[in-house]
Amino acid sequence: MNFLVIGGGGREHALCWAMAASPLCDTLYCAPGNAGIAREATCLPDLSVDNLDGIVAFSQENAIDLVVVGPEVPLCAGLVDRLEAAGIKAFGPRAAAAQIEGSKGFMKDLCAKYGVPTAKYRRFRDPVLARSYVAQQTGRVVVKADGLAAGKGVLMPETKTEAIAAIEQAMIKGAFGKAGAEIVVEEFMEGEEASFFVLVDGNIAVPFGTACDHKRVGDGDVGPNTGGMGAYSPAPKVDEAMHDRVMAEIINPVVQGMAAEGAPYKGILYAGLMLTAEGPKVIEFNCRLGDPEAQVLLPRLQSDLVPAMFAACDGVLDQFDLRWYDEAAVCVVMAANGYPGAYANGTEIKGLDNLADLVDVLPFHAGTSADGERILAQGGRVLGITGLGDTIKDATARAYEAVDRIDWPDGFCRRDIAARES
Repeated sequence: MNFLVIGGGGREHALCWAMAASPLCDTLYCAPGNAGIAREATCLPDLSVDNLDGIVAFSQENAIDLVVVGPEVPLCAGLVDRLEAAGIKAFGPRAAAAQIEGSKGFMKDLCAKYGVPTAKYRRFRDPVLARSYVAQQTGRVVVKADGLAAGKGVLMPETKTEAIAAIEQAMIKGAFGKAGAEIVVEEFMEGEEASFFVLVDGNIAVPFGTACDHKRVGDGDVGPNTGGMGAYSPAPKVDEAMHDRVMAEIINPVVQGMAAEGAPYKGILYAGLMLTAEGPKVIEFNCRLGDPEAQVLLPRLQSDLVPAMFAACDGVLDQFDLRWYDEAAVCVVMAANGYPGAYANGTEIKGLDNLADLVDVLPFHAGTSADGERILAQGGRVLGITGLGDTIKDATARAYEAVDRIDWPDGFCRRDIAARES
């Protein structure tokens, strides 16, 4: 069969790595891809993720049997709708369902309507009303841009003065563009974060693993939020009892609610959770695999990924089961100096060949290009080095051993990924 993966980051490299291993895979393309993905698939560097017409045309011309959409932007723009209208099978939610990530206000309203536990909140389009609301609150608040902001639209002020400044940053100064024209202000939740993934076919949700990520740029969880500086799986705090609560109180009501709203959800649904003293509560939903969470989930998946995606597309997950390795996985992200602020592109990365003899290490490329034999950095988050092991501690040691063999003075990483579990 012929497959096309949309995207060019670490998540898409992990997807291509998993799909290329399937006996169902004859030809694998990736648009636009990167230097690492080129080892698994034929890259299409001139076909961007926002070129919906081009993606549909390529899929028709090359008899693509399944398109797997990695990033949230083309999902929210309706790429799956366009592909299905052209008779092409696509893995991922349609635009109406992708709103669960595309609009934080939509997500919060959905949770409120169907009794899904989440933080108390209000939506605002008027900064004056938002400032007035914040002034009346007795505890900390979180300020979120309503729309897509590449994982950087969540501001966590510690004081009312900082909260008001966050509102101005989003709504008046336009820090997040159109995404910040509307904001959600919600109560600050205390607890431990975890990521919970399910595969959904419109009606049925099948568990797809748990993970914990590190959003802040600096060791000790300091500095601005990023797209993710590392992750590990499984999430130790999500034991069997917590897993069952999340499915019963959060996942199933949301999947059933989406269907009742006329927007049945298909694809991967990613719930960002806060495990509070009262139980699990939703922080956010994402309409796709996370990055770098994909880089720790997919190496732990024992089942063939491709039939699982077809089952979700075809609405037959009620007859489907997934098997997982018991191993833990840890991914350390290497980013360009300056990220998430300004950074330089085109710096050379050396030493990747030094990883070839390491056991249970997978180097996933996130933002790279090839210049002959040279590998160049092309983005903020550039590499995701995944280690596997019997325990999270073992997996962490393998990941950092690999990181230390890479020669890239223009990059950095956090040195405390998964340290909270050691």
